[in-house]
Amino acid sequence: MESMSYWRLHYHLVWATYTRLPLITPPRERIICQTIFAKARDLGLIVHAIGMEDHLHVVVSIPPTLSLAQCVKQLKGASARAVNINSTEASFHWQEGYGALTIGGRSLTSVIEYVSRQAEHHGRGTTTQAYERINENRDGS
Repeated sequence: MESMSYWRLHYHLVWATYTRLPLITPPRERIICQTIFAKARDLGLIVHAIGMEDHLHVVVSIPPTLSLAQCVKQLKGASARAVNINSTEASFHWQEGYGALTIGGRSLTSVIEYVSRQAEHHGRGTTTQAYERINENRDGS
């Protein structure tokens, strides 16, 4: 019998809608969340939190048997496909690229709290720049 390996690999992932258009409507948000959770379950990931505006934040634990890039590709692809199949609104797709930060066990709870309160942070202008970056541009886009 193969023994189970111990792992605690937590990530804060961020990616945006195409050109940051306001494409995430309430019905689409439900589809995106349901699909992210379902795809994560299929991949053996643990989703801790999801937050949305014109971009998506996901706090997730990824087992060491899967690559980060493959997980993001699967989550982005499945969610865009699901929105386009289940929504009568205009075509939906994500912008290329993503941001990924590793999270230590001690910081996990505070990052989950931050992601869970995305709408509030964006509404009040209290975002944390390091958590909002998707690429190397300084403006976080």
